[in-house]
Formats: sequence, C-alpha cells, structure tokens
Amino acid sequence: MAGLFLTFEGIDGSGKSTQARMLAERLDKDGFDVVATREPGGSPGAEEIRRLVLEGDPDRWSAETEILLFTAARRDHLERLIDPSLAAGRIVVCDRFADSTRMYQGLRGPGLRQIVDDLHELMIGREPDLTFIIDMDPATGHARAKGRQGSEERFEDFGTDLQARMRTGFLELAAAEPDRCVVVDGDRTPEAVAADVAGIALERLRG
Repeated sequence: MAGLFLTFEGIDGSGKSTQARMLAERLDKDGFDVVATREPGGSPGAEEIRRLVLEGDPDRWSAETEILLFTAARRDHLERLIDPSLAAGRIVVCDRFADSTRMYQGLRGPGLRQIVDDLHELMIGREPDLTFIIDMDPATGHARAKGRQGSEERFEDFGTDLQARMRTGFLELAAAEPDRCVVVDGDRTPEAVAADVAGIALERLRG
C-alpha cells in the first residue's frame, strides 16, 4: 500500500502542533502505521538547522538566507524520513512543510515567493497529499504564541502584521489548491478541531 503524506499549516498559535499530534495519536489508535514529524526538523541534520532559524533576533537572517536554510533542512528531512516512510506504506503526519516557507519567507519581499517555489521544484519536488490549514484570527494566534514563552519565538517577534499577511496567504493557497488543502476553523476547543480533522483524514484514508 502506498503511504499518505499529511501536513498541518497555519499562522503561529493556531494549534497546528496540537492537531498534528492528536491526529497521529488517533490514527495510531485506529491501527494505522503512523510517523509523526515536524519542520523545520524531523531528521538530525534538520534539527540542527531548526535551532539556527527559530532562535535569536528577528533580523538574524535575511529572508533569502532563511529560504536556503529551510530548503536544506527539508531536503534532509525528505531523504532521511519522509520518502523512506512513504515508500514503506506508512502515513506521515508533519507539523508544517513547504507551505510555511511560502508564507513566512515568500511574503516578506518582492520575488521571494518565486524563489521559494523554484527551489522547492528543484530540490524537493513533492507536495503533501492532504494539507490541513488551521485558520485563526491573527491577533488571537499571536497572543497564544507569545504566551508560550519558549526559546523558539523568532518569527513571533515579527508581530501581527506578518501573521495577518500569512493568514491571507494560506486562505488564498487553499482556494488555489482545493484538492490538497482543507481549511479548518481553529477558534474552537482542540477536541472539536481534532474531530473534524480526524473525520477528513479517515475519509481520505478509507476512500
């Protein structure tokens, strides 16, 4: 059986990581062979790059440098975990993938989105089978994200303006790719969101 590649996207604080974890746990409980992973990260080399890009001052890297770093991390993740798992027929549930780079870096200057897409086509060459976009008001999401008070707050420090532009970008992406992207209202309890996500995922798996 061919594997299935499921990803979660959305602005900071929308609950992507929680929903990715809850779906992986649900699918595992239902007897599916599941691999739960994240980006940036998911492989030893990619986790090293994660520390470089998510910690420090907002102006630590230019958007162009970030695109290169994220693509390098994604390539390692793809080679070492995602592709082998899918080839073995497993379900890969990933917290973020290339769509995040399209938004976080691609929206920060003219021509950057094209650079992201060109590098993705050259070095990655794969899109998820199904992407859940967890939608939320930018102010609410930003407040949630800042309330975590962790060490990986570099992108939260760009403020709500970037979050608002990313929300618009994610919704436009969903409209452009309806066969791949599903928008889920994230302004509810995690359990209510997870129930919708699981229903959609199971329909795809059993269809």
